[in-house]
Amino acid sequence: MSRYARQMILPEVGPKGQQRLASARVLVIGAGGLAAPVLPLLAGAGVGHITIVDGDTVDLSNLHRQTVFTEADCGQSKAQVAAERCRALNSEIGVIWLEQSLTSINSAALVSDVDIVLDCADSYAASYILSDTCQTLKTPLVSASVLGMGGYVGGFCDTAPSLRAVFPDAPDSGASCATAGVLGPVVGVVGAMQAQMALAVLLGFDPSPLGQVVQFDARTLRSTSFRFDGTPEPDHGFAFVAPGQLSAGDVIVDLRDTTEAPTPAHPDAHRIAPGQVAEALTPSNTRLALCCASGLRAWREAEQIHPLWPGEIVLVAASA
Repeated sequence: MSRYARQMILPEVGPKGQQRLASARVLVIGAGGLAAPVLPLLAGAGVGHITIVDGDTVDLSNLHRQTVFTEADCGQSKAQVAAERCRALNSEIGVIWLEQSLTSINSAALVSDVDIVLDCADSYAASYILSDTCQTLKTPLVSASVLGMGGYVGGFCDTAPSLRAVFPDAPDSGASCATAGVLGPVVGVVGAMQAQMALAVLLGFDPSPLGQVVQFDARTLRSTSFRFDGTPEPDHGFAFVAPGQLSAGDVIVDLRDTTEAPTPAHPDAHRIAPGQVAEALTPSNTRLALCCASGLRAWREAEQIHPLWPGEIVLVAASA
């Protein structure tokens, strides 16, 4: 019996759908908690070509939710180990792993030849870089995020509005799984929904999950959803750039003090505390680059100074 027999019975799949999965090229950014269910489910379903991108290594403190790894994997490349697990699960598919982080420099090259992108990085900077890139290249993006006891997954770009259209403003909280905590099953549920959305897009489900956000609350074990078809794109947005894309012609501000970041994001960066940039700088048409660790403080500062600064404002997540 075919390994795909149980899913090919479904009228939504069948032989034609299985062939669509076999020929699909999927890019997965991040090989952590969300990818732990995503990758085995995609590999098991017979998605023919999977590229995994992650520059981090396996850490013991993450194993409660990054269940694709074992204790023996600690210290090894997440992307490499995850790729090996996918190959062990399904020898019929092709899996490529890249030990690197997503940046605004490499995003276009990574996205350009795939059918769909899954954002499993759970990073503000990565999500918006991917959204901007996928919006330009008309590539479907399934993005997810989990924190504490809840999370969401949504289908963006291609035939749907971008992530920026739905979430145009800086997030209210700068908390992360490391600071706010997270339960493994919450990540597993949201990651499984992310895999389901991706398969639905590849199989051409109608209605498409593109243009839909699903929110999950683990406390109540309830999910809610809404569609955002037709939501207008924002008039402006602050793009994320990599430190290597900054130049001496930019006005560069590192919002981190020397205790947090002994080495600034760029040699020409000015050290200015959040909330003091508008007073410290004279507005000009020069590009202003605001830098912090995650990009969130830079984004909030950009929202404050944007009405006063005539030039372009970009954000730098220095730890990305």
